[in-house]
Amino acid sequence: MNFYKTEDGYGIRSKSSISKDRIKSDPAFQRTRENNSEFANSATSGKILRRASIDIVSKTKDSKLSSRLMQAMSQVKNEDLISIRGQRNVAVGILTAAGKLPLKGFNFNRKAILMEVLLADVTLNTVTGEMVITNFTPDQKLRIPEGATHVEFSGGFLNLDFTTEIKDLQLSNVVNLPINGTNTTVTLTPVAPAAGTGLSFYLLKVAFFQELNGIQYVLKNGVHNAVQILEVL
Repeated sequence: MNFYKTEDGYGIRSKSSISKDRIKSDPAFQRTRENNSEFANSATSGKILRRASIDIVSKTKDSKLSSRLMQAMSQVKNEDLISIRGQRNVAVGILTAAGKLPLKGFNFNRKAILMEVLLADVTLNTVTGEMVITNFTPDQKLRIPEGATHVEFSGGFLNLDFTTEIKDLQLSNVVNLPINGTNTTVTLTPVAPAAGTGLSFYLLKVAFFQELNGIQYVLKNGVHNAVQILEVL
């Protein structure tokens, strides 16, 4: 038996008596090898997306991001209706409309879901990459964590090719606002269009800060920060 510890507590599992060499060569484990191959592709694809978006996801991810993203990628892989069993992959599945759905609305921090943090509508222009939040009043349209004095908005515009792993992430301007009753319009525009032959991902980040003696500090190491993939095209 193997014992292990997670953030949810302790767990236990039995150790397999089947050797890795047998799984790799025994015809009886053909299905297992196929499943393992597709599982590995989903895990790798999740890693590719995490690394490609690290500049905007930093200080917003939760401890189970890797496993949650791998599950989403597995759903994307299932939409590969071309490849043979054991070779279905994310790069093909995500080219379909159904294959994009598991990543649309994906939150990188399960403890801070964007639609629960930001109580205002976001308008996205997929041609220019511009994101706009109109009539935004911070103390009315945010779920404000204790101790927060300021909120910051930023956008990420990512072009990513899962086959070549070529990526281009362009960040927007940053809008930092005091959390008060002032009404404003938040406009985020990429510094430059994301370039490449891959798919386009549009990400929005909401981060909270506490100001002390004129300096803003990330609130509680970013546990309340949210990043969501708004759209995949």
